Amino acid sequence: MRLMRVSVFAALACLALGMALAQTPQAQSVDDVIDKVLRDAAKADAHPVPPQQGHDALVMGVRMGEHDDRTRFVVEMSEPIAMRTFTLNSPNRVVIDMPSVKWHLDGPPRSGGFGAVRSYRYGTFRPGNSRFVIDLNRPVVVGEPMVLPPENGSGYRVVFDLFPTTQAKFDRTVGWPEDLRARYTAAQVAALPTNPPPPQTRIKRVIVIDPGHGGLDPGTHGGDGANEKDLVLAVSLQLQRVLLARGYSVHMTRDSDVPVELGQRARIARSWRADLMVSIHANWNDNPGIKGLSIYSLSDKGSDAEARALAKKENSADKLIGVDLSGDNSGVGSILIDLAQRDTMNKSSHFAELALAELRSETDILPHKPHRDAGFVVLKAPDVPAVLIELGFLSNPEEARKMQTDGWRARVARAIAAAVDRQFATAAEAGPVTAP
Repeated sequence: MRLMRVSVFAALACLALGMALAQTPQAQSVDDVIDKVLRDAAKADAHPVPPQQGHDALVMGVRMGEHDDRTRFVVEMSEPIAMRTFTLNSPNRVVIDMPSVKWHLDGPPRSGGFGAVRSYRYGTFRPGNSRFVIDLNRPVVVGEPMVLPPENGSGYRVVFDLFPTTQAKFDRTVGWPEDLRARYTAAQVAALPTNPPPPQTRIKRVIVIDPGHGGLDPGTHGGDGANEKDLVLAVSLQLQRVLLARGYSVHMTRDSDVPVELGQRARIARSWRADLMVSIHANWNDNPGIKGLSIYSLSDKGSDAEARALAKKENSADKLIGVDLSGDNSGVGSILIDLAQRDTMNKSSHFAELALAELRSETDILPHKPHRDAGFVVLKAPDVPAVLIELGFLSNPEEARKMQTDGWRARVARAIAAAVDRQFATAAEAGPVTAP
């Protein structure tokens, strides 16, 4: 973990940069000039530039450069803010943690490799906290971050140098800073309900809607640039409105563009003593001709290789947002499927069949085995029936366009709500709800 040191006094650095530009032959690159300014500034007894207060800074650009001894990752900001870096392994990542910012970047996060950087993503980690997560091609040591002041129309440039190292040395320094881990744990606890209604007073069924991905984790995406996280949130909010109008008690694992840890999603459902959890996602396939909605319920094996591969991908989502799983002993990710869960699994499977029956008249259904089973972490609460609905394939241009329309989203939300009605029709006639 390294605290970012704003070590360039604005006037001095501007003068140094101007002198470097004036004295540098044209053959030198911009990175060479930056190197000279950093070296000169490091010799000066500079004072930090205080961050602005009362509003979010803007992140205006990202650029990378490859050198013989390092990969340079540069973030352009509207103003200097407090940043710090730390590293995580399995897989190797660098996390740049910062207060909440506004993102004004051109295009989506980069997925192609560049030097030590395999890919990077950015976004909200939790309310009040933004971050970059850099996936690495090889282990690195992060040099002390430096800041260059505005010059020639640019903003402040925060320079992170990534130097190669051995995997053994990298592994010795990984892990969340203790204060960040403590704040993250406190935020998780705060997100859980403190006073859920006791079983004897509940008269409504409790439904938890779980929009997949969010924040740093965009999920999959369509050819038109549409992100899965935005699509599933829009459908989930529509479903919430329909269910509330029908008298259900409805709770969301997220209602904005923030990530939620996979285990936390299941814990939220259990804390509300949910009668049903509906997780909403969208699919992707290398074959753009494949289309259709499918629904997953829980299994310890997976119905086929494709289902197992999808579950493996979704279950690794926590790594995308920079969550350190090394100390996780909650057991949520390794709950064994045993007889105690059999009733929950049966209810989940029953709802999946009801939902498919309602949805067939509203959207395309995957023709081969639309009801599948897999070991998704979000489905593993042992006492909450749960399904994961893949709305369709963003890789199919026709289906992707359809999923962007308000009419399609409204019809799908009503069909899912109709399946919820059918799931609880018999129990509703029997009287008040008894919580699990």
